[in-house]
Amino acid sequence: MPKTIAFTSAAQNYLPKVRKLFASLREHHPEFELVLALSDVPDGSVDFASEPLDRVIPIDELPIPDRRRWTYFHTIVELSTAIKPYVLERLLAEPGVDRVLYFDPDMVVFSRLDDLLESLDQANVALTPHVTIPESDLDAIRDNEIAALKHGIYNLGFLGVRPTAEGLRFAAWWRERIHHFCVADIPGGLFTDQRWVDLAPACFDGVAILKSPRFNVATWNLTQRHVMGSMADGFTVNSEPLGFYHFTGFDSGAHRIMMGKNAVGNTCVAELVQWYADSARFDDDEPVARIPWAFGRYSSGQPIPTGHRRLYRVRPDLQAAFPDPFDASAGGLRAWMESQGPLEHPEYFEKKV
Repeated sequence: MPKTIAFTSAAQNYLPKVRKLFASLREHHPEFELVLALSDVPDGSVDFASEPLDRVIPIDELPIPDRRRWTYFHTIVELSTAIKPYVLERLLAEPGVDRVLYFDPDMVVFSRLDDLLESLDQANVALTPHVTIPESDLDAIRDNEIAALKHGIYNLGFLGVRPTAEGLRFAAWWRERIHHFCVADIPGGLFTDQRWVDLAPACFDGVAILKSPRFNVATWNLTQRHVMGSMADGFTVNSEPLGFYHFTGFDSGAHRIMMGKNAVGNTCVAELVQWYADSARFDDDEPVARIPWAFGRYSSGQPIPTGHRRLYRVRPDLQAAFPDPFDASAGGLRAWMESQGPLEHPEYFEKKV
């Protein structure tokens, strides 16, 4: 049987979501090896051996040049995204591996994905588009098609790659781009890892574009994908078994807002979303969710504003002057950011009222 590794990427505080994803993969594909790429530093409070996964690859085991400064560049979401191609390359290089699949941690698998694997086996890379059927309503065009143009044609919540020469070439190319440009900057034409992969079908051969309505069901395609069924009986999408659902934007409330707009009156989707809310707690009642991210604060304990990260990223002289940007001792980067930063670059700092 071909060896398949499925991995996701997250910090420790996202384990409630990771558990749901990996438990669903283990149920439907017990033959998969499940790997967590950890964009964090294990603090000893989590017993990963008791989690539904096979192994953990923490960021400090990845061959990332100048890791300390590079880590500072990124917010928690950006860092979890930025390590994905590094982990992908590592897994593809392992002996006996035939396929590597990536799933976002806020996904859940609801049935076997043998048809997806068959498509990947005939290709080098497999992608799922945000939308596959043109919208006709102007609001839906704005919400879904224009949003896809801003964020990327393909949703990188899922990615499949085989260790062929072309698959390896893709992984190396993606890693090189993401190392330098994994930033959420829509006006600048970037949205973490996604916009780069818009180029993949033009730059690489054997890119399978998976248009089945049962893959990567999410709020942005609920206008065209009709979900039926229940948790007890199972769900279908346009009469096909639901493969995997993407609960993106769940904790901010955006998922429920867009579900109500794009699947208005669909009680089946409402049941699915409520099940996730009830079974994947991500609030103060879940101890794991309260674990602080290792890279979220200076050594003094003060939170790192995103503006500090952005300014440090674009100033090589600051990177050279402050090789450990997390160090908050006297004369460190934090002091410079608080005193000199607003004077030289007010655009990176919030105005004080």
